[in-house]
Amino acid sequence: MIARRVGVTQPYPFRLFPDKKTIFVAALERSMEDTRLAFEAAADGTEGDERALQAMTNAYAQLISTRPETLLMQMQGYVTVAAAEARGDDLIGEAVRAGWMRIRDTVHRLLGADADKTARFLACGMLGNSLAAMGFP
Repeated sequence: MIARRVGVTQPYPFRLFPDKKTIFVAALERSMEDTRLAFEAAADGTEGDERALQAMTNAYAQLISTRPETLLMQMQGYVTVAAAEARGDDLIGEAVRAGWMRIRDTVHRLLGADADKTARFLACGMLGNSLAAMGFP
């Protein structure tokens, strides 16, 4: 499906990645980075200001409504961590935790390093993620 989506033949991704798991991790890392970059671009010039919060909220709503695969990829990553780590495989968990911390650190910086605002923004975002995954608008 990935090969078809990017317009290459199926064997091509395996020239770049040794197996399906590393393709999955690369797609997961990309989706998390796209989210982080959306927050950063939205809040450009409003760092530490109340406008940053609204700008990031709007940017995220736009991102998950126009590119739902970004959210779905991250949700799949969250679900896959426990199963992978139960098998002794830490690669996916490490990617999820590192990506999440990059997003968290970016949000924290853009919200003026306010711990309460950061926690509320991320908590509301995860609630929004859950609602979107269940099909709510």
